[in-house]
Amino acid sequence: MLKEFRDFAMKGNVVDLAVGVIIGAAFGAIVSSMVADVIMPIIGAVTGGLDFSNYFTGLSKSVTATNLADAKKQGAVLAWGSFLTLTLNFIIVAFVLFLVIRFMNTLKRKEEAAPPKPTREVELLTEIRDLLKKT
Repeated sequence: MLKEFRDFAMKGNVVDLAVGVIIGAAFGAIVSSMVADVIMPIIGAVTGGLDFSNYFTGLSKSVTATNLADAKKQGAVLAWGSFLTLTLNFIIVAFVLFLVIRFMNTLKRKEEAAPPKPTREVELLTEIRDLLKKT
């Protein structure tokens, strides 16, 4: 059973998937930081210093706080600013992945379009054939 598990775990697809998940998590953290620390402050500055992550609507009369963390302690809130931030995060991740896949497909098409270079053996045989045709 251990041998079967080792064989399963060492298959290329499983290892590739594990590497993809790890890189994806790191990539997600980078994009989250970019949205939270770069893009949203710029959008906030353009819109007059607004912080979207703090936008919420209280769903009960007991919610009187002015920031999201305190409002959640007081009762149910609709944190639509956080949702907006996460949606923007998703759009950026999807767009970057689209660009990466598009770039990879472009490279693949170029690779497929270029005819393979003949081997040295094929070149020699072609030269021999051409010499025999001349005689």
